[in-house]
Amino acid sequence: MPIALSEVGLSQVLSIVAVVLLVFVTGSVVYLSTIEWRDRRRRKALERSRRT
Repeated sequence: MPIALSEVGLSQVLSIVAVVLLVFVTGSVVYLSTIEWRDRRRRKALERSRRT
C-alpha cells in the first residue's frame, strides 16, 4: 500500500511541475512577443523620423 501512495504523490508532483513549466513558458512567450512588438514599433517610428 505505501508504494501506491508514493506513486500518487509522485504523479501529483509531476503534474504540478508540468503546469508550472507550462505557465512559465507561456508567460515567457508573451513577454518576448510584447518586447518584439514594442521594438518593431520603435524601429518603424525611427525610420519614419529619418525620412522626413
